[in-house]
Amino acid sequence: MRLPSLRRLSSGKLNLMMAPSMPPRRILVVRGGAIGDFILTLPVLAALRVAHSQAAVAVLGSRECGEVAVAGGLAVEARVLEGREWVGFFVGNGTCDERACQWLAGFDWVISFLHDPDGVFARNLRKVTKARLVHGTHRPDGLHVVDHLLKPLDELGVVVCAEEFRLSVPRVELDGSGPWLAVHPGSGSESKNWPEESWRVLLERVMVETGWNVLMIGGEAEAGRVGRLAEWLLASRVCLAEDWPLVRVAGALRCCDVFAGVDSGIRHLAEAVGLPGVVAWSGSDLSEWGPRGDRWLVLQQEFGGVRVEDMWIGLRKILPS
Repeated sequence: MRLPSLRRLSSGKLNLMMAPSMPPRRILVVRGGAIGDFILTLPVLAALRVAHSQAAVAVLGSRECGEVAVAGGLAVEARVLEGREWVGFFVGNGTCDERACQWLAGFDWVISFLHDPDGVFARNLRKVTKARLVHGTHRPDGLHVVDHLLKPLDELGVVVCAEEFRLSVPRVELDGSGPWLAVHPGSGSESKNWPEESWRVLLERVMVETGWNVLMIGGEAEAGRVGRLAEWLLASRVCLAEDWPLVRVAGALRCCDVFAGVDSGIRHLAEAVGLPGVVAWSGSDLSEWGPRGDRWLVLQQEFGGVRVEDMWIGLRKILPS
């Protein structure tokens, strides 16, 4: 007998749905893309963990993102999609790795968010597993991307918690007394970035007019920029998080008080761990990819650029002392 389950809608109303008769024992979520794409998929993992706490949830995606999911208690296992064993799954009538096939055969549900327009990956999956396969499209189509990614769970009868998602990973303590400002001064797209000179002026003001410490975050996309900006900071008040593993960055962000940055995966990560912040926004559709709630101030770069003064005022409103 199938029992009905209730899903709370954004309007607050309850929608009666039919839950599957047999709860899954093992669930796989497949997600490609950049850091931000995966961070915004974490609420899917959280919903699955709540709905099926006895099930083992696994992730197939990038190495660093999988490590974050496991460290946050959202998955028990993570495998790397870029590994050689997965190449055959993206080839029509390809030869699929035997060990990968054996691993896939053990799942009851597979939820895939891969861009698979020709259905090649899905067809190869069906050859090796009897799991229930559910697809989530990779474009939000006017919804906020989190709501869009949660939609496939309707098909599975999974109740989505109305509470705001929070990622909890082990904290990485930062040396130094006083508040911490986390700064990520770049992104993978130059069109989204705020000018380096604007960052320099802002950070110089932080050093002169506050007692804030600065966690300066940078990776491959910010090569050179982070080091140049750090030269303007007092060494005793800066922690340079350059090329840190993503799970370590997440743990350090948990120890910060406010975030300043642009539209990037690290900004999504900062919001996921619960930080408020100020973002100089450009490029992406704000209604689909932007911050949610009232803890973030968004300054639109399209309208004549973002002034340093506006970023400064926004930060002081969040962290006045």
